[in-house]
Amino acid sequence: MPATESVAEAIARVGSPVELLRNAQSRPTIFPVTPEFTNWRSEQLSWRTSVALLDQSHHMTDLFISGPDALRLLADTGVNSFANFAVDRAKQFIAVNHEGYLIGDAILFHLDEDSFDLVGWFMVLDWVQFIGETGDYDVTFTRDANSLMRAPGEDPALYRYEIQGPHALALMEKVTGAPIPPTKFFHMATFTIDGLQVRSLRHGMAGQPGFELFGPWAEGERVRDALIASGEEFGLVLVGSKAYSSANLESAWVPSPLPAIFTGEGSADYLRWLPANRAGSLAGSLVSDDIEDYYLTPYDLGYGRSVAFDHDFIGRSALEQHAKGPLRSKVTLVWNPEDVAAAQRSLYEPGVPAKYIDFPKARYGVYQVDRVLADGAEVGISHDAGYITGEQVFVSLASIDADHSEPGTEVVVVWGEDPVSTKPAVEPHRQVEIRATVYPAPYSSFARENYRKD
Repeated sequence: MPATESVAEAIARVGSPVELLRNAQSRPTIFPVTPEFTNWRSEQLSWRTSVALLDQSHHMTDLFISGPDALRLLADTGVNSFANFAVDRAKQFIAVNHEGYLIGDAILFHLDEDSFDLVGWFMVLDWVQFIGETGDYDVTFTRDANSLMRAPGEDPALYRYEIQGPHALALMEKVTGAPIPPTKFFHMATFTIDGLQVRSLRHGMAGQPGFELFGPWAEGERVRDALIASGEEFGLVLVGSKAYSSANLESAWVPSPLPAIFTGEGSADYLRWLPANRAGSLAGSLVSDDIEDYYLTPYDLGYGRSVAFDHDFIGRSALEQHAKGPLRSKVTLVWNPEDVAAAQRSLYEPGVPAKYIDFPKARYGVYQVDRVLADGAEVGISHDAGYITGEQVFVSLASIDADHSEPGTEVVVVWGEDPVSTKPAVEPHRQVEIRATVYPAPYSSFARENYRKD
């Protein structure tokens, strides 16, 4: 770990985890790639109507884990089953703390015998590395940080591109010069593009077919040029960071829930190990002095189907108790357009306006946690919020009590902070209530049916 202030030291300096996170002076997370190649509205539509090329090379972190105990470490920290996790497969890896609360999730690639790549936000990667370094494991870690955290002038280890949309398969067959063999969801295959070996993960986004392509960074530009040249006849659209950052709203994935690392068994040692610049920032209308009020279980985010009690892992016994309920459900909240417009209109009216609502993504902290009310009572929390061009709706993903999770239920999202924090992205504003209607997650029936099938 770099020689810097630890999270434990930062908490001691300011007084509490909530104080540290709510007033963190880091900027909101950005994707360090071109914001828009055309405009984010058209780019959002491309993965529904043609084929999109998205560059994932810069905003995610890779943690390469190798050694004879690599799989045992992953099984000890992951709630997933690893019974049939062969080479050339991948899965959404989910970890919880000793008390069964969510640390986070990432995509785990089984690259080779005793060789894995855990890819995603740093929260769950840090946890796995800590357990591996402080436990009895014969493993080696190599971290390739995202481009915001990487040393200046240092290139990524891998390029990583997404090809998504109804024409993705046709594009892949043209650029490889051969039929694409059937590949199951979250299975990997190797292709040749412009004479280069390219590894591919079969997956989808918003229910559309897709491929994630990766290989050595030095070969990335050549692969990208070949994709662009072959994609012209299929209407290939280059997608910038604005549109890409909102894609999770359609697939109903919550990218950065607050990790349950600040309390519980082993947390003191972990917070002393963890650099303060990876603590994150907390935004939203939920205000509590108790950091545990922000914790989630995997069930709150719809991950129950991934939990496998077929092995022992950190937090298993506690998670078994959480599974007995009561449980919240992950839903989509469709915000009332009149209330959204009124909040935006307040910028042009006398007095203190509502918190600025950015498009297409309205998150203004790493962890967005807004209150959801029904008849004035708390019934859940709202996470990421933003606009979906293909549906012409402003939505948020939310975890709602079962009694209020039925589609058509009317709720209220409290938008804005009170008291107003000192985060750089937060201006003087007033809280407003925005009516919302519960819908399924994912919102699109096409996406729901295709994700369920996969």
